[in-house]
Amino acid sequence: MRFQTLAEWLSWQEQLHPKEIDLGLERISAVWSRMHPAGLSSPVISVAGTNGKGSSVALLDSILRAAGYRTGCYTSPHFQRYNERIHIDGAEVTDQALCQSFERIDQSRNGLALTYFEFSTLAALDLFIAANLDVVILEVGLGGRLDAVNMIDADAALITTISMDHMDWLGDDLSQIGREKAGIMRRGKPVIFGSSGPQSVIDAAHEKGAKLYLVDQDYHYTTESRGGWQWQSDSQCYGDLPQLALVGAFQKQNAAAVIMLLNALKDRLSISEEAIRSGLQQATLVGRFQRIERRVPIYLDVAHNPEAAQALHDNVSSQTVSGPVYAIFSMLADKELAAVVKTMSPLIDRWFLAPLNTDRAATIEQLIEVVSQQSDSWDRFSSVADALAAAEEQLPIDGQVVVFGSFFTVAEALESL
Repeated sequence: MRFQTLAEWLSWQEQLHPKEIDLGLERISAVWSRMHPAGLSSPVISVAGTNGKGSSVALLDSILRAAGYRTGCYTSPHFQRYNERIHIDGAEVTDQALCQSFERIDQSRNGLALTYFEFSTLAALDLFIAANLDVVILEVGLGGRLDAVNMIDADAALITTISMDHMDWLGDDLSQIGREKAGIMRRGKPVIFGSSGPQSVIDAAHEKGAKLYLVDQDYHYTTESRGGWQWQSDSQCYGDLPQLALVGAFQKQNAAAVIMLLNALKDRLSISEEAIRSGLQQATLVGRFQRIERRVPIYLDVAHNPEAAQALHDNVSSQTVSGPVYAIFSMLADKELAAVVKTMSPLIDRWFLAPLNTDRAATIEQLIEVVSQQSDSWDRFSSVADALAAAEEQLPIDGQVVVFGSFFTVAEALESL
């Protein structure tokens, strides 16, 4: 074996390919066909979109496991442990399993320089085949059409929302971004679109011959007066559904699309109403308005684009807190920094700014420049951990802390907590 530890494998993978991101399916498809010519035998669900992918995967996994199916889930990025990316029947894969899979990939790549993400995708699929699963759920990493996950022909696809993000890779308008994400559709296979636009997603479905299901047209959901909610399509209705464990009104949008997808696969996957109810109540996800109880409550959210920032704004606004709100904030330089800050600024009494430990991070000077246009109350720190410690110490007992701006921001906060 080339390396004996997971840390060694990952360090080597980071240096193997000259680019961190190199979209395209040729390299990974060539290696995959050598490793497993027959491919996956279990049903595959692919999930793409700007926001809501992780929540949708968590909901799918929770409902399917409540129905008795053994699932495999592949998501990215991870927060604290690389193993978080690959779950088999609800459990993270082990270091040993990953190292053995990396060795099989290394032996099959014939000198091809794979990216870090391509290695993780191949490892997930390799381990899913070995586990003989009932269902595989794949989260698209970036876009859809050229993302490594898209080398697999999914039996059903879910596109959550389309908004401005990753413009350097996907295009600088919603229509282009929508077409890129629509690349996960397959002819004759169901695809659920959980948002109202752009039109390019709908056009792509018709062009590809996919079976398109649209929110507010093919399925509907409404909130009931008692606090529950209802879902219905032309052929099915679920009334008085329970509140989700995932926080936020927008999570019902994700859950409604998930229920539609499972109904579209009912000929292959039998899901009872009891399993749906149980799965909705049990699905949880790190870093999505996640509350941690300390001296004051701390909320962690990966919001890093305008749409996600608006959802975070709504969640923070819904909390009954009499004291101030302190923000631990940092973002990547290639994100819409100003738009996110402008959205959250009306709720934030004081900003605690710190750079992230990655080459893609916005500098502390960039953070200060943008935040100072919205607020005079900010402080700079050398790390997210230092910012969080200062905020916890200085915040009155009736206030709350919100950590947001990037997966990296939340990961560093989790590490310090």
